[in-house]
Amino acid sequence: MLTTAEADNILATHALSQSTETVPFADARGRVLAETILADRDFPPFDRVSMDGIAIHSNALADGQTTYPVLAIQRAGEPLQALLDPTGCVEVMTGAILPTGTDTVIRYEDLSITDGLATLTIPDEMVKGQNVHKQGSDRRTFDVLLPAGTVLRPVELAVVASVGQTSVAVLKRPRVAVISTGDELVDTHQTPLPHQIRQSNAYLLQAALRDLNIDASVHHFPDDIGTITSGLSALLARHDVLVMTGGVSAGKADFVPEVLGALGIRRHFHKIEQRPGKPLWFGTSPDGQRVVFALPGNPVSTTLCFYRYVRPYLQTAMGMVAEPALYVQLAKSVTFKPQLTYFTPARLEATADGQVLAHPLPGSGSGDFTNLTAADAFLELPADTVEFPAGTLAKAWSIG
Repeated sequence: MLTTAEADNILATHALSQSTETVPFADARGRVLAETILADRDFPPFDRVSMDGIAIHSNALADGQTTYPVLAIQRAGEPLQALLDPTGCVEVMTGAILPTGTDTVIRYEDLSITDGLATLTIPDEMVKGQNVHKQGSDRRTFDVLLPAGTVLRPVELAVVASVGQTSVAVLKRPRVAVISTGDELVDTHQTPLPHQIRQSNAYLLQAALRDLNIDASVHHFPDDIGTITSGLSALLARHDVLVMTGGVSAGKADFVPEVLGALGIRRHFHKIEQRPGKPLWFGTSPDGQRVVFALPGNPVSTTLCFYRYVRPYLQTAMGMVAEPALYVQLAKSVTFKPQLTYFTPARLEATADGQVLAHPLPGSGSGDFTNLTAADAFLELPADTVEFPAGTLAKAWSIG
């Protein structure tokens, strides 16, 4: 078996290859930019008025002039006007181009305007160049506005729009299928027999993938090796990543490892020195273009393995920064004797001094997924320790 660190290294070694596609910029929210966005002109492209008021020339201000006849109005979006009389002023609106012959804007709040005359009410506080957003003061033509690798939030999409790009090159999202196996599972709308349960793991995984902006399809196969083989073969032909739950341990109906091997998926590891989630399986196609995570079917194990291993792997594959572990302090002591890395659900609490306390949640084992509704994270406690006193610093992996 591998340690958690060895599993991390193997996952990093077998990263999913990245490809790009071009999408309308309005549909690119949350995507990772695969090109560099350059300024197509200066930002701002002209000396821009940043306050409603009047535009004057500072020489008149320096000469002590406090009253200015209003000779014109310059609105935002209108062609450039000029102040021909340096003792006069032009009324200006926020966003307008600064009229020729002016270099300073006095806001309305510092003026009184009566009968076409603007009078400064606090002339001693006026300075040359105030309330003017100078051309090119933010960026110059051909400056890099957004480097490749940027996650496109609404503010980045506004930048893309500002340079006139109607489409952008982004990294493709992987095509993902979620597969559950097991004769004991029926779908949500069905009434289970006394020996059956409704499936929930697949829908947990589908929802967790949606948090990554991945729309995954959901499939279920009974414990029949022929059905699993034909089903997985078809899904591998259409998807980049399969995330499976169930059928991966050592039971007589756990056919998944055998089937994946027969389909040419190369196993890189199967079993990690941890509890829960020990039977986790990971493999790739020979060309590295297909990836399979086979998670143990107990709900807590499925949840842990997704957030601890699958989520950061997919975030990296999409060019994003993988969500790191948090560092928290145990709010109470924990004892765990087996020589395994121990994961336990926990509720997190921020303290007034900036610390994060982790309250381990008692449960009934890896099948008690209702216990996770009170959890914010999984604590990761190392295998070389038995007693973890309150106050111990530990890793925590957020969920949801």
